[in-house]
Amino acid sequence: MSDIIQLLPDHVANQIAAGEVVQRPASIVKELLENAIDADASKIELIIRDAGKNLIQVVDDGKGMSETDARMAFERHATSKIKGTEDIFKIITKGFRGEALASIAAVSQVELKTMQRGAGIGTNIYIEGGVFQFQDPAQTVEGSNFLVKNLFYNVPARRKFLKNNNIEFRHVIDEFQRVALAHENLEFSLFHDDEPIFRLRKGNQMQRIVDIFGRKLQPQLIPIREDIIWCKLHGFVAKPEGAKKTRGEQFLFVNGRYFKSPYFNKAVQEAFEGLLLPGYVPTFFLFLDLDPEKIDVNIHPQKTEVKFEDEHLIFALLRSTIKRSLGIYNIAPSLDFERDPDLDQMMNKTYPSKGNGGGTIKMPEIVVDKDYNPFLEEKVVNLSQIQNITEMYHQNITAAPSKINLFEDEDFDEDLMRLPNGYWLFNKGDRALMMDLGRIHRLLVAENNKPVKRGATNSHSLLFSLEYHMNEIEKSKYNSIKKYLPELGFETKVAHENVLRIDSVPEGLKETQVMKFLEDLFEILEYKTEEEFLQFYNSQWNKLQSKSRFDFIYKKDAEQLVKDFTALGFPEFLPDGKRCFYEIPFNDFKNKF
Repeated sequence: MSDIIQLLPDHVANQIAAGEVVQRPASIVKELLENAIDADASKIELIIRDAGKNLIQVVDDGKGMSETDARMAFERHATSKIKGTEDIFKIITKGFRGEALASIAAVSQVELKTMQRGAGIGTNIYIEGGVFQFQDPAQTVEGSNFLVKNLFYNVPARRKFLKNNNIEFRHVIDEFQRVALAHENLEFSLFHDDEPIFRLRKGNQMQRIVDIFGRKLQPQLIPIREDIIWCKLHGFVAKPEGAKKTRGEQFLFVNGRYFKSPYFNKAVQEAFEGLLLPGYVPTFFLFLDLDPEKIDVNIHPQKTEVKFEDEHLIFALLRSTIKRSLGIYNIAPSLDFERDPDLDQMMNKTYPSKGNGGGTIKMPEIVVDKDYNPFLEEKVVNLSQIQNITEMYHQNITAAPSKINLFEDEDFDEDLMRLPNGYWLFNKGDRALMMDLGRIHRLLVAENNKPVKRGATNSHSLLFSLEYHMNEIEKSKYNSIKKYLPELGFETKVAHENVLRIDSVPEGLKETQVMKFLEDLFEILEYKTEEEFLQFYNSQWNKLQSKSRFDFIYKKDAEQLVKDFTALGFPEFLPDGKRCFYEIPFNDFKNKF
């Protein structure tokens, strides 16, 4: 029998390896940005076209590469980050595997222009589908300029499974944010289809967070810091009111590297125990600095999984430090640098201290009259006053009853009664049902409101325009849906920078509800088609119009809801599987007596 095992060609092996490293355009963005950081760049520019499907370009001012290094960089397992086995256990660079560039070149068309610092001339290299095409001397600037074109052009099946541009670009932004948050001392820029999305200046961590997520997040951030011998923890967590139902703004970093850890996320969640509503997750940006030998990042090609030698201690550190900071914020007064100096002068005059030239603060004294006896000053009761009061009382006995009635003038229906916890008790024949009128109302609203039709929604103008401050992510989402908003009843425009001005809103939307409605819309908006967006919008609108079981409603309104619900067929479940009512087993209660 002939031999059947054979060595795969390099370009085939690279395509197989690319399946782990390059999953979508965002994977390439991550690898190229991290390479630029490892090259000691101080300014990094990312240029995207068609969400990275047609072009991903990363330009940096790092140390660049020689002609030989530029050619070797695209070979498998070629790297300058490590040299031996011992280096794997003390990695301080972002990359170290030597697989990324070879994998990227295997599924795209790659061009690299690079020049070392101080060199007179650079080099230009072009690789297509993993096959080397040419390398020529070139006049270029110091640093590196990577251009990745037509991703998965030679693997149509992979390209077909890419999502639409909105979703793919959202993943690109995610990777850009993770890299930029960990390196606030570098300048970053992001352009998508020639439109500037981010221009991040050098600064501190607070400035970087605000530049990415917007100014409205700044007042909510609470600083976190703890320095011990074997670990340093610093960063920020948001106040409980900054928590959200969807995960997104939860960032963990170790030695400047972003990683995912449900275990450490649980530590943060436990620190907020008792402060968050059910289903909400806190917002946090936490940075750990550890000895590289205490962690292992060589777990997965994407390097987002990290093993810790002392993960239980870090869990306790995260939970206790955040809990302490939340306690300090909630109890101790914070320093106010905008405090009114006139208030300080007034306090100094009232309570002078040694620091401002006065004496010691004098505690207030309580003076007690020991000779006071209340029984010696007993007043003589005027009998004529008592007689007058008695006559007035007897006169009012026969007076007409007051027209003020604290209770509703309605026939009491024993079949429907409010329970203390917001539910209602309803006797339906021989059955006793505990009903959630909030869910029932939601179902009725969804049934009565027809799906949103284009051009079918009326609007009303606001007396004063509202302003919504968008961050770059919300601005990107707004640009993707703004063509639908006029037909849904919104009249909006971007006034300046990232401020959205709202002049008209749909009928039925209160002015106090506009901001929360838009915030919810932007928070989880990731749609594929127009129909999916309109369906999502319609569900959010119905949710806004429906009542909660904790909302106060009059009994006659509750009776009408039950009548409408009965006409609907009295369904037991909502479309999402939640119960509208639950039958109370009274037969079981009888056995208790």
